[in-house]
Amino acid sequence: MELTRESTTYQAAASVATIIEEHFVKHLAAAKEEGAENLATAPSARMVEKMIDVAFWASLGREEGNATRMSLAFVSPEQAGKPLLFEEPFPLSPKVLTKLAPGVERPGVHVGVWHDGEQLYIWGTTIKLPNFCFVLDVSEPGLLVVKHRRILGLGKFTNIAMMKGDQVRIVDENSGMSPCSPAILKSLLGLESSALWNNPENILIQIAVSMRAHRRGGILLVVPSDATNWKESIVQPLQYPISPAFSGIADLIRQDSGSVSEIYWQNALKREVDNISGLTAVDGATVINEQHELLAFGAKIMRAGSSSPVEKVLMMEPVMGGKPSYVHPSVIGGTRHLSAAQFVHDQNDAIALVASQDGYFTIFSWSDMKQMVQGHRVDILLL
Repeated sequence: MELTRESTTYQAAASVATIIEEHFVKHLAAAKEEGAENLATAPSARMVEKMIDVAFWASLGREEGNATRMSLAFVSPEQAGKPLLFEEPFPLSPKVLTKLAPGVERPGVHVGVWHDGEQLYIWGTTIKLPNFCFVLDVSEPGLLVVKHRRILGLGKFTNIAMMKGDQVRIVDENSGMSPCSPAILKSLLGLESSALWNNPENILIQIAVSMRAHRRGGILLVVPSDATNWKESIVQPLQYPISPAFSGIADLIRQDSGSVSEIYWQNALKREVDNISGLTAVDGATVINEQHELLAFGAKIMRAGSSSPVEKVLMMEPVMGGKPSYVHPSVIGGTRHLSAAQFVHDQNDAIALVASQDGYFTIFSWSDMKQMVQGHRVDILLL
């Protein structure tokens, strides 16, 4: 079957295909110019459209009552490290993907898709991908996320677009260009992503992903390592103070990067991250310092005695067509968001990460330019 426009029945696929092709062409060209190696091949708009169309209809199917969840990667077997190869390739179709889904739904496993001229086929699976590889996640029925693998594969993949039914949201990379944008936002957008295995922002992103995954909601406050004034914005005595500060993640960061393997690092980090993020499900806020040492959890935020109530927040979302707006923090998500915004309003050198039970995720930080709290809704970047 040729990749004709008539063969695409999921209209969102056609609306994003060219934008996605241009994204990969731009980034791969820039990476090649900078001397990067092991680079993926950019998919054509028609191939992007076809993969999204097939994946969408597969996402609505079920195998033995279970929803289809998987990750598709546009990669040839030759660029997939040590791939698991089928004896004969399968055509890329919703039926084939639905049948395969139970065996490939684990994180880190990608279904390899490649082309023979204008025809796409499934050749097997892989856990290794080249840099800037096109990846399409089937996250839940009707929800697809397009992303790419970062250089060296460290940290979370960079999200490019999200499609949920007829809703399409394209990430705007330029939304993090402001000098006041928090470092975690820039890293999520791929603007300042680091190849260092122990980069603090990469670790904070993993904590954010884990916070969102437990779906109980929570607040994580990140405060300066050499300050104690943050306690002025917390009800005393602390309900669950930690003494001495728990340094599980911090100790891992301090290890010599050449002394451990990537697999050891990933497994060890996941254990420590889940340990911290799990505590954010407890009522109140979890507090860590910039070295990722745990200081307290279950902390009740209050307005500092010398401060004024936070009246408005500059709210933004890093998507094309998104417009900043000034809102009262309670409008963003209720009491949890209001208290987090108040904390940053009082403690300008801190940031607050807020996960909602419904999956929304907001980063609150202080804008020196605007002299006010700014909020970035980033759940599209954490999928």
